[in-house]
Amino acid sequence: MASTVSWEFRLQMNGYGLTTAEIHYHLPDHPSLLQLYVWQNYDLAPDFPRLRGFLGFWERELAGALHSVRVARHRLIRPS
Repeated sequence: MASTVSWEFRLQMNGYGLTTAEIHYHLPDHPSLLQLYVWQNYDLAPDFPRLRGFLGFWERELAGALHSVRVARHRLIRPS
């Protein structure tokens, strides 16, 4: 019987950790107000290529200007 390994497990075995980013941005119609968006994915520290790609998309395609980004990362699988 063949076992299937999830892609999340494979990423974790390759050093990816669960990454959460709190992204504060200015509302397009009310620039003095801030809104919060929470992004979560598996990513590689310290460069965070997936998060950087998402933020690049945000700056190119979305109207709300970024104010700040706070990042937390945790490796769920690590040596014992």
